[in-house]
Amino acid sequence: MDRNSIIGVALIFAILVVFSIVNQPSQEQIEAAKRRRDSIALVQAEAERALLQEQERRQSAQPAEPEELLPDAVDEGSKLQEKIDQFGVFGPAALGEEEFFTLENNLMIITFTNKGGKIYSVELKNYQTHDSLPLILFEGDKTQFGLNFFAQNRSIQTEQLYFTPGFRQKSVVVSGPEVRTGSEGRIRFNEDHPGGKESVSFRMEVAPGRFMEHIYTLEYNSFLVDFDLNIQGMEQYIAANQTQLNFTWSFDVPRQERPSRFGEDRYTNITYKFFEDDVDNLSQSKSDEENLSTRVKWIGFKQLFFNSTIIANESFPNAYVRSERFEDHPKYLAHFSADIAIPYQGTGSEQVGMQFYFGPNHYQTLRQYGIDLERQVYLGYAIVRPVNKYLIIPIFNFLRRFIDNFGIIILLLTIFIKTILFPFTYKSYVSQAKMRALKPEVDEITKKFGNDKPMEKQQATMALYKKAGVNPMGGCLPMLLQFPILIAMFFFFPTSIELRQESFLWATDLSTYDSILDLPFTIPFYGDHVSLFTLLMTVTTIISTRLNQQATTSQGMPGMKTMMYMMPVMFLFILNSYSSGLSYYYFLANVITIGQTYLIRSFTNEEKIRAQLQVNKKKPVKKSKFQKRLEEMAKQQGRPSSKKK
Repeated sequence: MDRNSIIGVALIFAILVVFSIVNQPSQEQIEAAKRRRDSIALVQAEAERALLQEQERRQSAQPAEPEELLPDAVDEGSKLQEKIDQFGVFGPAALGEEEFFTLENNLMIITFTNKGGKIYSVELKNYQTHDSLPLILFEGDKTQFGLNFFAQNRSIQTEQLYFTPGFRQKSVVVSGPEVRTGSEGRIRFNEDHPGGKESVSFRMEVAPGRFMEHIYTLEYNSFLVDFDLNIQGMEQYIAANQTQLNFTWSFDVPRQERPSRFGEDRYTNITYKFFEDDVDNLSQSKSDEENLSTRVKWIGFKQLFFNSTIIANESFPNAYVRSERFEDHPKYLAHFSADIAIPYQGTGSEQVGMQFYFGPNHYQTLRQYGIDLERQVYLGYAIVRPVNKYLIIPIFNFLRRFIDNFGIIILLLTIFIKTILFPFTYKSYVSQAKMRALKPEVDEITKKFGNDKPMEKQQATMALYKKAGVNPMGGCLPMLLQFPILIAMFFFFPTSIELRQESFLWATDLSTYDSILDLPFTIPFYGDHVSLFTLLMTVTTIISTRLNQQATTSQGMPGMKTMMYMMPVMFLFILNSYSSGLSYYYFLANVITIGQTYLIRSFTNEEKIRAQLQVNKKKPVKKSKFQKRLEEMAKQQGRPSSKKK
């Protein structure tokens, strides 16, 4: 070998030495590689242990010859290995058979499944669907309920894993004293008459002392279910960079009421409350979604009369909610889903507390929890909501304590409201009588100025009213007072669960429309049925409008009179598919108004009113202090200008 060859070999050797030194792994990399090897070895050891335990269990349960067990053992082993490859250390929990368990009190039956340790369905015991079937808030394999997270570079969904129940019996019943009607789910009643409390737990264990556990607790006579999530010793498996776990809850919303575009189809949506803030909701008329980027107190899957709501003990960091509406589906209204962030700190022991409310949209029941759950009962716009909240609901609940017939309750409620408004109604009629008494003078003013001088005619008419002591706006006060009540009732009756499936006369359900005739066809904007209460309301409204027109003196705006008669016909189409309780209330209000009109006419002497107006016209017109100040200011401003001239 010549000199050049020796130098070349030496250089190559030197380069290799330098390269190996430069690329030598650091101490941190060596330790990380060792941890990966240990983790892989742990998973393999856990898998082998689970496989051996499964084989031993089968051998002890059903002894057989080794030759007969070998194919099954190989098959089970391959299935287990497949699950380990898919779920890692959680693989053994992916094998099992689904079983169902129930927990019930006097109000509901909750069905659980060991697959995911989740709530499978909820049945409310004291209610039925419109076709007399058990009322199920949600159920089925399509229901999603569980945690999603990353562990060992794998996506884990707990609803795909089998949990072990921590109790023996298939059905657990919570007992307690008899509950009187109207006290269902009431905290005050439970404090005075305490019942039992039961808990059921489901645990998914990957190693001794390393598990996830779902604990559900139900008290007697309560619509609330406590849900505690325990995570023990999982920090070794769950990715260290995760500060939150994702909890997914979704299901198809079953139809509970008969189809109506003004009923359940209209009031089904997702509502939510921001932590220490206001309540908001997704659209009621179309599919919608929202990213709730700030803390959330609760999320409710709401229907017309019932809701399923998840409530944080403290708050959820954020959430994403979505509703997908189903158009004209015979069984389901929509698909609701919520992806909720659950705080996770990566410690050896963590607990997260939540609650579920499964029950009716009853205002007083929801209000007692003090977290604005009652806002899921839609009471109308902000301007009329206080009328329902502070007037209608208290009176309605008071009457309900003594009367069981809701038709009678609505009648007494109507009489009470019309009695309160009667003084204003009387004042309005007297004001209209004064206007009629001045009609001859108003007609003379009209002839004098004609239509060419509308400003002069208006000024002369107002001067006449002022001189006679008549307020032309006096007849508007009762309408202004009645209007918020009429609108409040428009929202109260269709959403009042107390009226649900309560019959009166020919109406089988006061919460929805009554029908005396089902049509073989559909009339646009009207429907395929005839509501008798709506017809009665329309007829009495026309009569009331006629009496009101007779009491007025206006000769102008003839189109307005036509519109006043068109309004009842329009409401005939609008209210035909609305709550029959609402049409019944409007009908009663019209009848009482007609009776009050004839009663006031019987003891009102319009001749005396006219004579008094003539006396008033002879008296000097009293000027208000404000008017006197204006005239004085005008005089003071006019004096300097006259001197200059």
